[in-house]
Amino acid sequence: MKTILNIIWLVLCGIWMAMAYAVAGLVCCILIITIPWGVASFRIANYALWPFGRTTVERHDAGAGSLIGNIIWIVFAGWWLALGHIVTGIALCLTIIGIPFGIANFKMIPLSLVPLGREIVPTDRPFATR
Repeated sequence: MKTILNIIWLVLCGIWMAMAYAVAGLVCCILIITIPWGVASFRIANYALWPFGRTTVERHDAGAGSLIGNIIWIVFAGWWLALGHIVTGIALCLTIIGIPFGIANFKMIPLSLVPLGREIVPTDRPFATR
């Protein structure tokens, strides 16, 4: 079932959201000092392509650097990625078939706003950390 949901997700919105995260990651990597945000953006792009069967958990070893980094991320990239999830989620919720995908989009908004200090893990082990 996860595979079918992921394929439908990929066609309806996954490829576009992953491309948005990839663009954000490329811009961050070009600016050199923002490479950590670029790596986080590429990680989320992978998650945006195939989200069903995976979830995010908080990393307990993340400290004040993640907090400061997340604030910077929200200002420069997080808000427009979250806006993309909101618009896509609303559009998907307009159809009965799209409602589960719209809800999945809404669940990705917190990750798009604060990606540092989070880890993407399979749902069969949601409490796993490094």
